[in-house]
Amino acid sequence: MAKIIVVGSSNTDMVVKTSRFPEPGETIIGGNFFMFPGGKGANQAVAAARAGGEVTFICSVGDDLFGKNALLGYEEEGIDTSSAKIVKDSASGVALITVNESGENEIVVASGTNALLSPIYVSEVMEEMGNDAFILTQLEIPLETISFLARYSKLTNQPLIINPAPAQVLEDEVLEGLFLITPNETEAKILTGITIDDDASMEAAGKALLSKGVKNVIITLGSKGAFFMNENLKLLEPSEKVIALDTTAAGDVFNGVLTVCLSEGMNWKESISYANKAAALSVAKMGAQGSAPYKEEINQH
Repeated sequence: MAKIIVVGSSNTDMVVKTSRFPEPGETIIGGNFFMFPGGKGANQAVAAARAGGEVTFICSVGDDLFGKNALLGYEEEGIDTSSAKIVKDSASGVALITVNESGENEIVVASGTNALLSPIYVSEVMEEMGNDAFILTQLEIPLETISFLARYSKLTNQPLIINPAPAQVLEDEVLEGLFLITPNETEAKILTGITIDDDASMEAAGKALLSKGVKNVIITLGSKGAFFMNENLKLLEPSEKVIALDTTAAGDVFNGVLTVCLSEGMNWKESISYANKAAALSVAKMGAQGSAPYKEEINQH
């Protein structure tokens, strides 16, 4: 099995339930308070570890309570955090989330130390890891670090998977020669300018990304499954039918588990089908990282 290096964000999500959102300047009494580990990088690292991957997580946290608790949680999942950057006198990333009685939310993210995961630091730690890993990243860390990973993966001939979330435009030099990109429909529109509303536009978006030098494209379609395309193969893999309770980390679970499948040498159809199963299991549970299924659960499904 190939190793997996996840380079990404670590956050703590703090959620307050309220009957309604406060007006500017208003204080209201809320309801229940919840605190969950989060961050797209962390979610994907946990999903990969639970699916049986040998995972190293490169992230940046503060030396505060949130950072320390986050690292302890990752270690309990069997994730190697020895390459995590711990920044003194800086706050770890947090998300402040208010949810009203209709289920709508308002979210403010303070990136904190996630913004300090620099190309220089990532370069230093990755040079000590050898050149036999799949690299998985997202866009909650500085874009210059994403650009570095693109150059580094090509230099070392290691497959880089970019989950382009939250949606942002990526430079052509990042896409040229990229092993795999996994946008959802909204992110694909940001990257290509094409609105996906039928099979033809979905294929056009895939072709647009291939024309920029991406080797493989997966467009995730939520309950409709996932569309795969490269120069030689095109397929639409349907998703599992489930009653969704919380879709928060479905995309993260998909990406983490997909990377494990590819690292184990599974083909595209098998990998996407297995990752779809994992994502379906995750939306049937509440929470982000906590909803990621273990390998045994996926195999039984």
